Amino acid sequence: MGPLKPHLSDLIVAAICFAAVFALIAKVLLPRIERTLAERESATEGTLERAAEAEREAQRIHAEYQAELSAARHEAAQIRQAAHEEGVVLLADIRAEGHRVREELVAAATVQLAADRVVAEAELREDVLGLATELAGRIVGEPLTDVDRARAIADDFFAEVDAETATTA
Repeated sequence: MGPLKPHLSDLIVAAICFAAVFALIAKVLLPRIERTLAERESATEGTLERAAEAEREAQRIHAEYQAELSAARHEAAQIRQAAHEEGVVLLADIRAEGHRVREELVAAATVQLAADRVVAEAELREDVLGLATELAGRIVGEPLTDVDRARAIADDFFAEVDAETATTA
């Protein structure tokens, strides 16, 4: 008979063998394969869910970080502004204090110069009076002893010099 026309006994044996292999595969292998596929699918879905959850958590943390960073930048700007304003106030205070001290020093120096001028002028007048009296005595040939009269003449001379100085100034 050939391969296209099998004997009935070969066909029955082949059908029984096929049914046995089919039953073995259906009862043993297919549940294991389905269980393995289900485990892989649940692992994949769990991984996707965990990844999605991790991504949501990362986005939440990123949003918090951005909010904190924005708040920190705002606070830093406020601190810089406050420090700048404080610096301007301190600089103005220091300048005002410097001007006040300078004015005090100038006033004190002016008073001191006026006092020194008066003292120096008085000393010079006494020296000029003494030298003038001595020179007049040498010219006359005898010492002049009338100090009061010499002082009055010298005072008149100095008054004339002061008046001339005041008119030219």
